[in-house]
Amino acid sequence: MTRIGLIIQSVVAALIFVGLLGWWMYRSLRRSEEPVRLIVKWIITALMAPAVFLAGGAGPYGTIFALVIAAVLVITWGRSICAVVARPFENLFTGGDVPPDPQPFYSIAQAKRKKGQFQEAAFEIHRQLERFPNDVTGQLLLAEIQAENLNDLAGAQLTIERLCSQPGHAPAHFVTAFNSLADWHLKFGQDVESARQALEKIIELLPGSEAAQIAAHRIAHLGTTESLLASHDPQTIRVRPGVANVGLLKESASLQKPAEDPVAQAAAYVKHLEEHPLDSEVREKLALIYAQHYQRLDLATEQLEQLIQQPNQPGKLQARWLNLLAGLHIDYGHDFELAKGALQRIIDFHAGTALAAMAQQRLDHLKLDLKGKDQSHVVKLGSYEQNIGLKKKSSS
Repeated sequence: MTRIGLIIQSVVAALIFVGLLGWWMYRSLRRSEEPVRLIVKWIITALMAPAVFLAGGAGPYGTIFALVIAAVLVITWGRSICAVVARPFENLFTGGDVPPDPQPFYSIAQAKRKKGQFQEAAFEIHRQLERFPNDVTGQLLLAEIQAENLNDLAGAQLTIERLCSQPGHAPAHFVTAFNSLADWHLKFGQDVESARQALEKIIELLPGSEAAQIAAHRIAHLGTTESLLASHDPQTIRVRPGVANVGLLKESASLQKPAEDPVAQAAAYVKHLEEHPLDSEVREKLALIYAQHYQRLDLATEQLEQLIQQPNQPGKLQARWLNLLAGLHIDYGHDFELAKGALQRIIDFHAGTALAAMAQQRLDHLKLDLKGKDQSHVVKLGSYEQNIGLKKKSSS
């Protein structure tokens, strides 16, 4: 290689070395907690390091001088050297130098809200949402402040709709958002129709899910706007006159509240279920009337089976209805096998759970429950059976 080539190679190597050194120094300064002290260390090193090599060849006094300078450099960089050695072990507990993922903070907004500064709190949330536009917590908090503190239901609804239109959110966030919106419409707007529309959104977005069934149950019990407004108005409590000469009565039957007519109740429940077929509470009550009043276990079983076989039912509710079905077969049907089959379904559906263990315990004592039950007589439905279409074709 020619002399010029060697010079060029040396210059290139020097430039690469200077570049790497400069990059390392810049990176070290950026990461250092005390950049000024680091610069001082570099200056001391730059001045003393060459003296170590020069003094090493100047006799015994030079060697002593070189050791003194080396000791000064060790003292200067001792802390840094120990930190480098200890850093791998420290990273095992701290996670290293990787900065945490950025996340929004709403502590300032919460503090302003507690002070009654609602507009300022909403402004702080907007500032965070500019950086994190898809953050669920911030959007729900903003909608809550709009509805509960700023009397801005329209703004809260717009915030909720914007949240639910964003992709990537979990279904649970939609459920929380629309349930909250329904609560605000009922509490602050006394608007049953808007609350119903919010709950219907859950059914539309998550059809057949447990959340959809709960939303349907809420819709079935919303009532009307008039009844909701009436509940907020002051009402006069009318006191009925007491019974005269209570102490002279031979029996207390006349003092008891008259029992509700099961025929009227059943008719009302059937009509209600035509409009709200997912109302599990009313369907369970209807099944009990069929079994207790009409002695029609077939109709009661049909109602309970509709509840049991609905998809995505919570395990506790499913076990409750199967236990209820087993009890009806014991109390009104005196049928050990059918009651056993209902309990066995709990054991099969929820094997290894507390529900299965409780069902097994009841199954072990089922014959004792059956013992002593009197044979009851079947009561025909009569006119009610004809009116609501429940009449079954009798076997010829």
